[in-house]
Amino acid sequence: MNGELFPRERAEIAPGAVHVPDWLGPERQRELLAACRVWARPPAGLRTVRTPGGGTMTARQVCLGLHWYPYGYARTAVDGDGAPVKPMPAWLAELGREAVAAAYGDGDGGGGGTGAGCRLPAGAAYDIALINFYGGDAHMGMHRDAEEKSPAPVVSLSLGDTCVFRFGTTESRGRPYRDVRLCSGDLFVFGGPARAAYHGVPKVLPGTSPPWLGLTGRLNITLRVGGLEPPPD
Repeated sequence: MNGELFPRERAEIAPGAVHVPDWLGPERQRELLAACRVWARPPAGLRTVRTPGGGTMTARQVCLGLHWYPYGYARTAVDGDGAPVKPMPAWLAELGREAVAAAYGDGDGGGGGTGAGCRLPAGAAYDIALINFYGGDAHMGMHRDAEEKSPAPVVSLSLGDTCVFRFGTTESRGRPYRDVRLCSGDLFVFGGPARAAYHGVPKVLPGTSPPWLGLTGRLNITLRVGGLEPPPD
Protein backbone atom coordinates (compact mmCIF):
# COMPACT_ATOMS: atom_id res chain seq x y z
CA MET A 1 0.00 0.00 0.00
CA ASN A 2 2.99 2.32 -0.49
CA GLY A 3 3.36 2.89 3.28
CA GLU A 4 -0.06 4.54 3.66
CA LEU A 5 -1.77 4.21 7.06
CA PHE A 6 -5.16 3.87 5.38
CA PRO A 7 -5.94 2.39 1.97
CA ARG A 8 -6.07 4.96 -0.80
CA GLU A 9 -9.43 5.03 -2.54
CA ARG A 10 -10.33 5.29 -6.20
CA ALA A 11 -11.24 8.94 -6.92
CA GLU A 12 -12.75 10.99 -9.71
CA ILE A 13 -10.46 14.02 -9.89
CA ALA A 14 -12.58 15.79 -12.53
CA PRO A 15 -15.41 14.58 -14.81
CA GLY A 16 -13.76 11.90 -16.95
CA ALA A 17 -10.49 11.85 -14.95
CA VAL A 18 -10.08 8.89 -12.59
CA HIS A 19 -7.28 7.87 -10.22
CA VAL A 20 -7.09 4.16 -9.32
CA PRO A 21 -4.41 3.59 -6.65
CA ASP A 22 -2.36 0.37 -6.58
CA TRP A 23 -3.88 -0.92 -9.82
CA LEU A 24 -0.70 -2.76 -10.82
CA GLY A 25 0.43 -5.39 -8.34
CA PRO A 26 4.12 -5.97 -7.54
CA GLU A 27 4.65 -8.73 -10.11
CA ARG A 28 3.01 -6.72 -12.91
CA GLN A 29 5.13 -3.72 -11.97
CA ARG A 30 8.32 -5.78 -12.16
CA GLU A 31 7.31 -7.14 -15.56
CA LEU A 32 6.53 -3.67 -16.89
CA LEU A 33 9.81 -2.28 -15.55
CA ALA A 34 11.77 -5.09 -17.23
CA ALA A 35 10.03 -4.29 -20.54
CA CYS A 36 10.78 -0.56 -20.16
CA ARG A 37 14.48 -1.33 -19.70
CA VAL A 38 14.48 -3.26 -22.97
CA TRP A 39 12.62 -0.50 -24.83
CA ALA A 40 15.06 2.11 -23.48
CA ARG A 41 18.02 0.51 -25.25
CA PRO A 42 19.13 1.77 -28.67
CA PRO A 43 18.21 1.89 -31.45
CA ALA A 44 15.37 4.41 -31.02
CA GLY A 45 15.99 4.22 -27.29
CA LEU A 46 15.73 6.65 -24.41
CA ARG A 47 16.55 10.18 -25.53
CA THR A 48 16.45 13.79 -24.35
CA VAL A 49 13.57 15.71 -25.91
CA ARG A 50 14.43 19.14 -27.27
CA THR A 51 11.75 21.76 -27.70
CA PRO A 52 11.44 24.05 -30.74
CA GLY A 53 12.57 26.98 -28.60
CA GLY A 54 15.92 25.33 -27.90
CA GLY A 55 15.17 24.03 -24.42
CA THR A 56 15.25 20.45 -23.20
CA MET A 57 12.77 18.41 -21.19
CA THR A 58 14.15 17.17 -17.88
CA ALA A 59 12.29 13.87 -18.26
CA ARG A 60 13.82 11.56 -20.88
CA GLN A 61 11.60 9.59 -23.22
CA VAL A 62 11.28 6.55 -25.47
CA CYS A 63 8.27 5.83 -27.73
CA LEU A 64 6.51 2.76 -29.07
CA GLY A 65 4.21 2.47 -32.07
CA LEU A 66 4.84 5.99 -33.32
CA HIS A 67 7.56 8.41 -32.24
CA TRP A 68 6.34 11.61 -30.58
CA TYR A 69 8.35 14.80 -30.97
CA PRO A 70 7.32 18.41 -30.34
CA TYR A 71 4.67 18.53 -31.76
CA GLY A 72 3.82 15.59 -33.99
CA TYR A 73 4.41 11.92 -34.74
CA ALA A 74 6.83 10.06 -37.01
CA ARG A 75 7.78 6.47 -37.87
CA THR A 76 11.38 7.07 -36.86
CA ALA A 77 13.18 8.74 -33.94
CA VAL A 78 13.51 11.99 -35.90
CA ASP A 79 14.93 13.90 -32.93
CA GLY A 80 17.09 11.00 -31.77
CA ASP A 81 19.16 8.47 -33.72
CA GLY A 82 16.74 8.34 -36.65
CA ALA A 83 16.06 4.61 -36.22
CA PRO A 84 12.60 3.10 -36.78
CA VAL A 85 10.42 3.32 -33.69
CA LYS A 86 9.87 0.10 -31.75
CA PRO A 87 6.47 -1.58 -32.26
CA MET A 88 3.59 -1.29 -29.81
CA PRO A 89 3.19 -4.71 -28.14
CA ALA A 90 -0.28 -6.25 -28.30
CA TRP A 91 -0.16 -7.03 -24.56
CA LEU A 92 0.48 -3.36 -23.73
CA ALA A 93 -2.42 -2.27 -25.94
CA GLU A 94 -4.64 -4.76 -24.11
CA LEU A 95 -3.42 -3.38 -20.77
CA GLY A 96 -4.69 0.01 -21.93
CA ARG A 97 -8.13 -1.43 -22.62
CA GLU A 98 -8.16 -3.09 -19.20
CA ALA A 99 -7.20 0.23 -17.62
CA VAL A 100 -10.16 2.02 -19.21
CA ALA A 101 -12.50 -0.67 -17.91
CA ALA A 102 -10.99 -0.36 -14.42
CA ALA A 103 -11.41 3.42 -14.44
CA TYR A 104 -14.90 3.69 -15.91
CA GLY A 105 -16.53 0.39 -14.98
CA ASP A 106 -17.39 -1.47 -18.19
CA GLY A 107 -15.39 1.04 -20.20
CA ASP A 108 -18.16 1.68 -22.72
CA GLY A 109 -19.41 4.90 -21.21
CA GLY A 110 -23.00 3.88 -21.83
CA GLY A 111 -24.34 3.90 -18.30
CA GLY A 112 -23.86 7.50 -17.27
CA GLY A 113 -21.75 8.58 -14.31
CA THR A 114 -17.98 8.68 -14.53
CA GLY A 115 -17.72 6.75 -17.79
CA ALA A 116 -20.29 8.74 -19.75
CA GLY A 117 -18.69 10.03 -22.94
CA CYS A 118 -15.41 8.24 -22.20
CA ARG A 119 -15.84 5.13 -24.31
CA LEU A 120 -13.17 3.75 -26.59
CA PRO A 121 -14.25 4.31 -30.20
CA ALA A 122 -15.41 1.14 -31.92
CA GLY A 123 -12.45 -0.84 -33.20
CA ALA A 124 -9.92 1.47 -31.53
CA ALA A 125 -6.77 0.05 -29.97
CA TYR A 126 -3.97 1.69 -28.04
CA ASP A 127 -1.24 2.07 -30.65
CA ILE A 128 1.15 4.65 -29.12
CA ALA A 129 3.12 4.54 -25.87
CA LEU A 130 5.29 7.32 -24.44
CA ILE A 131 7.59 6.17 -21.63
CA ASN A 132 9.04 9.05 -19.62
CA PHE A 133 11.84 8.60 -17.11
CA TYR A 134 12.05 11.16 -14.29
CA GLY A 135 15.17 11.53 -12.17
CA GLY A 136 14.86 13.14 -8.77
CA ASP A 137 14.98 16.70 -10.12
CA ALA A 138 12.88 16.14 -13.24
CA HIS A 139 9.50 17.70 -13.87
CA MET A 140 6.98 18.22 -16.66
CA GLY A 141 5.29 21.53 -17.39
CA MET A 142 1.55 21.88 -17.89
CA HIS A 143 0.57 20.68 -21.36
CA ARG A 144 -2.20 18.95 -23.31
CA ASP A 145 -2.01 15.70 -25.27
CA ALA A 146 -3.26 17.30 -28.46
CA GLU A 147 -1.52 15.60 -31.40
CA GLU A 148 -3.92 12.65 -31.57
CA LYS A 149 -7.13 12.69 -33.61
CA SER A 150 -8.82 9.99 -31.57
CA PRO A 151 -10.93 11.05 -28.55
CA ALA A 152 -10.02 7.80 -26.74
CA PRO A 153 -9.01 8.23 -23.09
CA VAL A 154 -5.35 8.66 -22.19
CA VAL A 155 -4.00 5.95 -19.87
CA SER A 156 -1.16 6.75 -17.46
CA LEU A 157 0.73 4.12 -15.44
CA SER A 158 3.28 4.96 -12.73
CA LEU A 159 6.33 2.99 -11.59
CA GLY A 160 8.95 3.90 -9.00
CA ASP A 161 9.11 7.18 -7.12
CA THR A 162 5.92 8.97 -6.14
CA CYS A 163 5.20 12.21 -7.99
CA VAL A 164 2.90 15.17 -7.64
CA PHE A 165 0.60 15.03 -10.66
CA ARG A 166 -1.16 18.32 -11.41
CA PHE A 167 -4.46 18.06 -13.28
CA GLY A 168 -6.11 21.23 -14.53
CA THR A 169 -8.82 22.32 -16.93
CA THR A 170 -9.14 22.45 -20.70
CA GLU A 171 -9.04 26.27 -20.66
CA SER A 172 -5.59 27.22 -19.35
CA ARG A 173 -2.36 26.05 -17.73
CA GLY A 174 -3.16 27.92 -14.52
CA ARG A 175 -5.63 27.50 -11.71
CA PRO A 176 -7.92 25.84 -10.91
CA TYR A 177 -6.12 22.52 -10.74
CA ARG A 178 -5.81 19.55 -8.41
CA ASP A 179 -2.59 17.95 -7.21
CA VAL A 180 -2.65 14.17 -6.89
CA ARG A 181 0.11 11.93 -5.55
CA LEU A 182 0.75 9.10 -7.99
CA CYS A 183 2.60 6.17 -6.42
CA SER A 184 4.15 3.09 -7.96
CA GLY A 185 1.42 0.92 -9.45
CA ASP A 186 -1.14 3.72 -9.72
CA LEU A 187 -3.40 4.20 -12.72
CA PHE A 188 -4.72 7.54 -13.96
CA VAL A 189 -7.13 7.73 -16.90
CA PHE A 190 -8.57 10.87 -18.47
CA GLY A 191 -11.10 10.98 -21.28
CA GLY A 192 -14.40 12.53 -22.30
CA PRO A 193 -14.61 16.11 -20.98
CA ALA A 194 -11.13 15.78 -19.43
CA ARG A 195 -9.38 14.42 -22.52
CA ALA A 196 -7.87 17.79 -23.48
CA ALA A 197 -7.16 18.99 -19.94
CA TYR A 198 -3.81 20.56 -19.09
CA HIS A 199 -1.67 18.39 -16.82
CA GLY A 200 1.91 18.15 -15.62
CA VAL A 201 4.35 16.86 -13.01
CA PRO A 202 5.75 19.71 -10.90
CA LYS A 203 7.69 17.46 -8.54
CA VAL A 204 9.05 13.94 -8.02
CA LEU A 205 9.65 12.68 -4.47
CA PRO A 206 13.05 10.90 -4.52
CA GLY A 207 13.51 7.79 -2.43
CA THR A 208 9.83 6.79 -2.41
CA SER A 209 10.09 3.92 -4.90
CA PRO A 210 9.23 0.51 -3.36
CA PRO A 211 12.49 -1.22 -2.40
CA TRP A 212 11.35 -4.48 -4.00
CA LEU A 213 10.99 -2.83 -7.43
CA GLY A 214 14.67 -1.98 -7.90
CA LEU A 215 14.07 1.39 -9.58
CA THR A 216 15.63 4.72 -8.67
CA GLY A 217 13.50 7.48 -10.17
CA ARG A 218 10.06 7.39 -11.76
CA LEU A 219 8.73 5.85 -14.95
CA ASN A 220 5.46 6.97 -16.47
CA ILE A 221 3.93 4.90 -19.28
CA THR A 222 1.33 6.90 -21.20
CA LEU A 223 -0.87 5.01 -23.66
CA ARG A 224 -2.72 6.81 -26.45
CA VAL A 225 -4.92 5.99 -29.44
CA GLY A 226 -3.61 8.08 -32.31
CA GLY A 227 -6.41 7.82 -34.84
CA LEU A 228 -3.85 9.16 -37.31
CA GLU A 229 -3.06 8.49 -40.93
CA PRO A 230 0.30 6.72 -41.07
CA PRO A 231 3.04 9.37 -41.26
CA PRO A 232 5.01 9.43 -44.51
CA ASP A 233 8.28 7.47 -44.57
